[in-house]
Amino acid sequence: MRRLAALFMLTLLGACSAVDDLSPLSPSSSSSPTVAVRAPRFEDSKPHEWDSGAPWNYAVHGTDVSKYQTSVDWPTAKASGISFAFIKATEGGDRFDEYFNEHWARTKAAGVPRAAYHFFYFCTPAAQQARWFIQNVPVDRSAMPPVLDMEWNPKSPTCRLRPDAATVRAEMTTFLQIVERHYGKKPIIYTSVDFFDDNDLSTFRGYPYWLRSVAGHPREKYGSHPFTFWQYTGTGIVPGLTGKSDINVFNGSEAAWNKWLRQNTR
Repeated sequence: MRRLAALFMLTLLGACSAVDDLSPLSPSSSSSPTVAVRAPRFEDSKPHEWDSGAPWNYAVHGTDVSKYQTSVDWPTAKASGISFAFIKATEGGDRFDEYFNEHWARTKAAGVPRAAYHFFYFCTPAAQQARWFIQNVPVDRSAMPPVLDMEWNPKSPTCRLRPDAATVRAEMTTFLQIVERHYGKKPIIYTSVDFFDDNDLSTFRGYPYWLRSVAGHPREKYGSHPFTFWQYTGTGIVPGLTGKSDINVFNGSEAAWNKWLRQNTR
């Protein structure tokens, strides 16, 4: 009987170990997992036929939002596989996204890591834009690094300037350095294929990149340029968000994501 009892206890312990091995990883400072759903495959209202490098091969997915995504149900979005969010805060030197504060507070309450982003205008000096961003985005050590959104805006009613590449890179440097000094974190650069090529951003190194590429893997559109995040669709369907959604992936494994978060959210 003693031998049978011992075998029974070993069986139970083995079963517990198997369950633990399948449990989501979580940082030591939190009891909740940083990745609720590994490698989710969201629906898309206008899907791209991925020949290679399909986004659902990546473990960690997230979204980005602005005033066009109102009253997001962040717990539902997180449960569906949204593990991070980029939130629009400011634009130019005088525009503030009216939903920023709501998104900023509710993502934190839901335990969704988030970063604030600024949309750059070439009609306002970079230093002035950096001060505007700082004025509106609080210092939060638990937030991901701030983001500089660099893209052309040909439909803008107020600013359609297209400076030369050297001027673009100089303005980027000014903004990035001011923001990094204030928040103590190296900012992320978001950009699109045309802007990247027009301004020789392959030579602009030293910052993590968030690359937009909705019709091919970044290695097809940006060559060997390194990237940390990839925006793979603007027409995704995410539970908890209404309408078409941008969806992104982190370029790495779940373990790499947990390490990146530990390094960048403190």
